[in-house]
This record gives sequence, structure tokens and C-alpha cells, in this order.
Amino acid sequence: MLAMQYGFVLPADYDMGIVRRRIAEKGHLLDQFPRLRFKAYLSADRRGARLPTRHNLYAPFYLWDDAEGMNAFLGSSGFAGVAQAFGWPEVRTWSVWQGEVAPEATQAVCASRDLESIAPYADLDELREREAERVRADLADGALAAVSAFEPTGWTLLRFRLWHELRPELARDGRQLYDVGHVSLPRRHLSPVTA
Repeated sequence: MLAMQYGFVLPADYDMGIVRRRIAEKGHLLDQFPRLRFKAYLSADRRGARLPTRHNLYAPFYLWDDAEGMNAFLGSSGFAGVAQAFGWPEVRTWSVWQGEVAPEATQAVCASRDLESIAPYADLDELREREAERVRADLADGALAAVSAFEPTGWTLLRFRLWHELRPELARDGRQLYDVGHVSLPRRHLSPVTA
């Protein structure tokens, strides 16, 4: 499984209503995309902030079954449309260690994303087990989806969560909070995924 995210930092005076309208009009288009576990349409609005943020952002997050699904999307007219509207993004990917998605994830209104450096020579098996425990703890705390993943090129750890309510108390340095405009959830019978 692969986690994927790209994002656009938009000007401070950008009309974020444009992003919200785009999500409302196009969000359903990936509701049945093959090999997609979920896509969360994410934004952050610094002027109308319901959640603390420094920048206006549009930053969709994806959980893929495999590289074939991701490649099909990146080669699609849908991705070409995003690139034409917002620019050619850097697409980040992570190998998933632990991921759980509840059928209720479509009701998410808030997301959190942590990116942390993995120390050189870290015990990756131990870190993976700790992340599995964090996933369980966050699900018990109300997360509707919980993904922990890593990428070994720059050695970063990703923690992504979807929440059923606004969670401004989650704000802290190094964490980005997002409003969720839509969640595409093609698989209706989801089960935990452990890599």
C-alpha cells in the first residue's frame, strides 16, 4: 500500500471558495476509482480559519492499494486537470506500515498530518510497532482513518488521521490541520491493513 499527497500553497488573498467549489463539483469523481482505498480532499483557509493554519492550502491525500492505482490516477485527465488549475506539484509517497479506514470516514470534517524525521540507524521494527500502537490509540480517540507510513529516501515518518469533528486542540508545531471537503471511499467493506 502507498500513501500519497501533493499540495499547493495558495496566495494569502486567494479566494478559497474556488477550492471549496471545486471539491463540491469534482469530489465524487473518484468515489469508485480502482485500487483507491480513500482520497481526502483537504484544504486550509488562513482567513476563514476554522482550524489554525499559516497558509491557504489545497492538499489532497490518497491511500492506494498499490502503485498501479496511483500510476493510473497520475496519468489520468483528472490529475492533468488539477495540474492545469494549480500547477505541476511535487507528489510525495510513503510506504504504509499501518492503516485503518472506517466506512464512516466519509463523515470526516477534519484531518491532521504529521511529518517527522526518522533518526539514522533507528530500529525500524520498533518504530513500526509504536506506530501500530498510535494507530490503535487514535482510533480509540475517535479517528475515522489512521495511516502511519514512511519513506526511506529522506527518512520521514508520516502520520495521517481523519476526524469526525473539528479538532483545533490537535494543533502543535510540525502538524498540519485541514478541513475535509469530501472523502472518496471506493471500498465499502474495509478491514485493517498492516504492512
